[in-house]
Amino acid sequence: MSRAVRFDRYGGIDVLHVADVDPPSPGPGQVQVQVKAAGINPGETSIREGLYAERWPATFPSGEGSDFAGVVGAVGDGVTAPAAGAEVIGWTDQRASHAEQVVVPAEQVVPKPPQVPWEVAGGLYVAGGTAVGVVTAIAPHEGDTVVVSGAAGGVGVLAVQLARRAGAVVIGVASAANADWLTGHGIRPVAYGDGLADRLQAAAPAGIDAWIDLYGGGYVDLAVSLGVPVERIVTIIDFAAAERTGARAVFGADTPGATALTQLAELIATGALDVPVRTFPLDQVQDAYAELEKRHTRGKIVLVT
Repeated sequence: MSRAVRFDRYGGIDVLHVADVDPPSPGPGQVQVQVKAAGINPGETSIREGLYAERWPATFPSGEGSDFAGVVGAVGDGVTAPAAGAEVIGWTDQRASHAEQVVVPAEQVVPKPPQVPWEVAGGLYVAGGTAVGVVTAIAPHEGDTVVVSGAAGGVGVLAVQLARRAGAVVIGVASAANADWLTGHGIRPVAYGDGLADRLQAAAPAGIDAWIDLYGGGYVDLAVSLGVPVERIVTIIDFAAAERTGARAVFGADTPGATALTQLAELIATGALDVPVRTFPLDQVQDAYAELEKRHTRGKIVLVT
C-alpha cells in the first residue's frame, strides 16, 4: 500500500486525512515517482472548500496537490527518459502530488540538480511558474520601479528576485517582519497597512512603472489610484478588479511549464535564487494548511514524506 492525502467532502482543514491507497502504476508514456516533497498552494484551499466547485468540481474521494519532487521508481512503455532512479521535479494535473507516490506523463518532470534541496524542489512548480508568468506579464526594464504586493509569500519571494534580476527597482509590500529578508535580497521593503499609499509615494518619488498583485484586497485599485498604467498591473487573485479596471489577470493555466521549471531549478542550484521553505510531515497536512491559511508564512510550505 501507499499513503496519500484525501478529502471526502468540501470543507475546512478538518476534512483532510491521510489514507492507505493502492500504489499507482505508470502506463505508456508515464513515470511513477516516489515523492520526497510536495508543495501546498492557496488554490488547493479554495478547491477543498468548494469555491471552485462549478468550474473545477472535485470527485470524491479527492486527492490534492500539483507540485512534487522525488525519485523515479518505474517507467511505462515508450519512456526513454528519465530512467528509474533519476531525481526529478515535476507537476501533476490530477490533484495527486500530496502522496508517497504519483504517476505523471514523462514530459511533466525535469531533472533535479543535486544542489537543489528536496523541500525547495518539491514546492517549485506552481509558485515558480506563477512568478515567471507575472514578471513576464509586466516585462520589467532596466530602471523600472516595480511594486510587488504579497512580496514575501510563496510566489512573492521568487517574483521580487526575478524582477530584480531583470534590472528593476523592486518595492516589496509585506509585513515588517519580512523587511530584513527583502532588504538582504536587494528589495526595498514597505510595510502594508494604513498609510501605504503615502509610504509608496515616498519610496518611489518618480512614480511606479508596474505592479504585481499577489495578495488581493484592493491592491489593484491602489495601483490604479497611484497612476500605474493598467496594462502593467497584473494580479493572480483579484480577478474582479482586473476586469473592472483593465488590469491583467494571470491564471494558473497561463503559467510556464517544463522550460521555466528547469531554468528556475538551475538558478536555485547556482545560488542566484533563494526560496525560504517551512516543512511539515505528510501526516501533518492539516497543520500545514492551517499555517498556509494564515497568509503570513515567508516563502513556501512543503509536505515531506
